[in-house]
Amino acid sequence: MNDATTSDASSPAASVLPIVLDVWCELQCPDCHAALDDLRALRERYGDRLDIRLRHFPLEKHKHAYVAAQAAEEATEQGQGWPYAEAVLARTEELAGRGEKLLLEVAGELGLDAEELDTALIDGRHLLIVDADQAEGKAIGVSGTPTYVIGGERLDGGKSQEGLRARIEEIADRLLAEQG
Repeated sequence: MNDATTSDASSPAASVLPIVLDVWCELQCPDCHAALDDLRALRERYGDRLDIRLRHFPLEKHKHAYVAAQAAEEATEQGQGWPYAEAVLARTEELAGRGEKLLLEVAGELGLDAEELDTALIDGRHLLIVDADQAEGKAIGVSGTPTYVIGGERLDGGKSQEGLRARIEEIADRLLAEQG
């Protein structure tokens, strides 16, 4: 999912590695849902120069967040990580009431193998990824979602999204300029 572009040193135009934006997200979080417009705008502006990576930080207060993170990892395995995450985030209130049934329904709507997603939730094959993301998030001071990390700087969107996209753009522009 995070393929970096490289080029032969003899080629006339050396490729630039994308800037990484880690988004610590929780799929039952209304603030993460609100952040989707900013993420779409960043994708549109930067294209493949910005690698937006979904990082999981399920909060205990949301009953279905942990299983939703696992489902998103299975969707990533099936090539639809961000579309799946966005579809679930669009239905955070419904997820609160329907849980795994909604996760499987969304998989089917996106043409994913819902049966395989169900099996992944049963066998726990993505638990370690979700746990590792959460542990890394805690280690760097993530306490709520969404939280962004770009260029070594942590930006907390859980309190307010206001001004965060502009700050991310400022950092991304600086990092891209430094690459040449």
